[in-house]
Amino acid sequence: MNVFRHFSPVLLAVLATAAPAADFDGSRPLICAPLVAIDCARGEECLSGLPEDIDAPAFMRFDFKKKQVSGARVASDILLLERSDKHLLLQGREGEYGWTIVIGAGSGDMTVTLATRGTAVVMHGSCTVD
Repeated sequence: MNVFRHFSPVLLAVLATAAPAADFDGSRPLICAPLVAIDCARGEECLSGLPEDIDAPAFMRFDFKKKQVSGARVASDILLLERSDKHLLLQGREGEYGWTIVIGAGSGDMTVTLATRGTAVVMHGSCTVD
């Protein structure tokens, strides 16, 4: 699946812009765009598609001062934030889902997992300073 055909060249250029590693250490607000989503239910084949196919937000904003991550409709508290020289790890919950978000310290690459009993969603995307 070529998910990049669905995004404008301008958006891709913004997301691909290299930023210093300090930009991804939780000291500055970020905006991230999920680019691909994988939806899995226990006992069923996982399905890959676009984030909008699973009603995920087009953009996620990270406000580290408020300790929140938000989409278009929902804001979730960041309950755990850990930094290392390789990544920024965030955890929290939204409704019945527990989530983990890992952002590459040097790249801004993002992986999101959401899990509840019998269901899991994985999204991959990119981040930049907001």
